[in-house]
Amino acid sequence: MNAPYIGQAIKRKEDARFLTGAGSYTDDVSVVGQTYAVFVRSPHAHAKIKSINTAKAKAAAGVVGVFTGDDLATDKVGGLPCGWLITDVNGQPMKEPPHPVLAQGKVRYVGDPVAVVIAETLIEARDAAELVEVDYETLPAVVNAGDARKAGTAVHDIAPDNTCYVWALGDKGVVDKAFAGAKHVTTLEFVNNRLIPNAIEPRAALAQYSRAEDSYTLHVANQNPHVERLLMTAFVLGLPEHKVRVIAPDVGGGFGSKIFLYNEETAITWASKKVNRAIKWTADRSEAFLSDAHGRDHVTKAEIAMDAKGKFLAMRVHTTANLGAYLSTFASCVPTIQIGRAHV
Repeated sequence: MNAPYIGQAIKRKEDARFLTGAGSYTDDVSVVGQTYAVFVRSPHAHAKIKSINTAKAKAAAGVVGVFTGDDLATDKVGGLPCGWLITDVNGQPMKEPPHPVLAQGKVRYVGDPVAVVIAETLIEARDAAELVEVDYETLPAVVNAGDARKAGTAVHDIAPDNTCYVWALGDKGVVDKAFAGAKHVTTLEFVNNRLIPNAIEPRAALAQYSRAEDSYTLHVANQNPHVERLLMTAFVLGLPEHKVRVIAPDVGGGFGSKIFLYNEETAITWASKKVNRAIKWTADRSEAFLSDAHGRDHVTKAEIAMDAKGKFLAMRVHTTANLGAYLSTFASCVPTIQIGRAHV
């Protein structure tokens, strides 16, 4: 069998334009008359939103629109969905809390967006965003996944113990029997630390509404534009797919973090019709650290049962996985289907 590509380095065809600065990223895309969006974000990990006053921001120079979660609720904009259902050990569906595009009633992580300000220039949008007044009532917060089940720290009413599901894979009876008869058991406890994605180009989006066609065009740094369009239209905006065109230019690095549907591109797509202008948003580096979907953060206890000669008889692993304040598009499957079944 002649298989010339197996085991050989393949020369990449796209490197020349990237190395010579000829790439085309989302932030390189601009249209005539575009505006700029800046999001007002929570400084608290967990708090009730008592009130949001946008009057000063709306009156600021260059502002064309200021929107909060209440505005999206009025338009019946749905929440961001998790795209993968996991059933628990009892066969019950996982607990999927609502994930509003802009926070409603509560904020649940530092960086949770509570309002979006749209202005003629980026500087004007930033200045106006500082004028949005939010009155918070802070609530207990959990910063360690191992402490998540402590009483009084519930992030969502639907999950009073902060547990989305308890999932299992394997034959528990056979494994327990192997451990009961083992001559040696080795145990390791460790933390797979939390990771923040750090792409070359932070997340960015440019949304444009066409009155003539009653449709939207979204340029977005996304690794899976088809999933972006499907979830945004079917679950959030309530539109047929052909009404939203999603274009993904050069992604600029993703590492999995740009495969999700996020608040920001959804908010500006909806808002582009409200202001009848194209809207651009590009995260700065600090904002990306707060708002991008993080990874890992697993607290794990792993055990191996062995016979007298050191032969492995069984393995048992218990993991508490941090899925975040909300479920991202694929959060539920990462520590379960993608990891557990991949190693069976």
